[in-house]
Amino acid sequence: MAVTLADVAARARVSAATVSRVLSGNYPVAETTRARVLRAVDELEYVVNGPASALAAATSDLVGVLVNDIADPFFGVMAGAAQAELGLGDGRAGEKLAVICNTGGVPQRELTYLTLLQRQRAAAVILTGGTVENPEHTAAVAAKVSRLAASGTRVVLCGRPPTAGAVTLAFDNLGGARRLTEHVLALGHRRIGYVAGPAGRTTTTDRLAGHRAALAAQGADGHEDPAAERLTVHGSYDRSSGYDAALELLRRAPDLTAVVAANDTVALGVCAALRDRGLRIPQDVSVAGFDDLPFSADAVPALTTMRLPLHQAGARAGRLAVGREPQPPGGVATIRAELMARDSTAPPRPGAV
Repeated sequence: MAVTLADVAARARVSAATVSRVLSGNYPVAETTRARVLRAVDELEYVVNGPASALAAATSDLVGVLVNDIADPFFGVMAGAAQAELGLGDGRAGEKLAVICNTGGVPQRELTYLTLLQRQRAAAVILTGGTVENPEHTAAVAAKVSRLAASGTRVVLCGRPPTAGAVTLAFDNLGGARRLTEHVLALGHRRIGYVAGPAGRTTTTDRLAGHRAALAAQGADGHEDPAAERLTVHGSYDRSSGYDAALELLRRAPDLTAVVAANDTVALGVCAALRDRGLRIPQDVSVAGFDDLPFSADAVPALTTMRLPLHQAGARAGRLAVGREPQPPGGVATIRAELMARDSTAPPRPGAV
């Protein structure tokens, strides 16, 4: 039996008129009341219907693209490539309207956007980047994906772990990070600092695990506690975090000869901090990043990094979202990273090891 407006009103302990006001957004409603109504809508999986929702019922041209931060090139490249594939403005039949949803990395905001997109009967949803390692949030996202899929919405995950009901383009963050650190080790470095992303996120965990796996195989410093923690600093995926983390690593280990960063933006901050301390790159300290963002090859010196084909992945996600590309076997495809060895890494200076 379909859930009605009256059911939502009863669950939220308000009048049907108040529920209508909240859903239309045309009248002022107390924030506590609004939150209670939206929670009831979510719990009951209420979808607006009838004449008043004729527009919503026809929004099969809508595709939601969820990103942590559209200003971050990592997400911007993928979102732009996905949007281009949706056919916006090219005059083709079946073109879709991409709506970019900026979550700010806030788990609850991600869930809210998924609810809103289900309510709008979106044709597809693309979720980009990693996610928080929280069982409750994982279960909540899985439930949202299941509801979306059941209602006919295609769901594509690009760069995050698989979820039932969604097609997944998974990034090989662990394997890529291992190969990157193996490259630094092959140059002769043994005292290697690592600047990780925020703790408790899937991308951070996988890249740190790959780094430490390479160290453990080589028997280098940093793969065993407490050395692992001493040579690892966590921070945000931004330049300022890289700068601060590099200074902290130098304080903990003044004799380190290389720093591996969790992404290229962080690596730029590391380079700036090293230069401000009078250290040369790579003559004194080598630096490596991850992702191969557009600026990486133009940095001075050019940044050694692991290249994720972000544009191709985003474009593929767009095609999968509109059904213009067949799903990969089992619904999951792994996107491998490629080593881009450039001038920011070199053998350690004589006598440093």
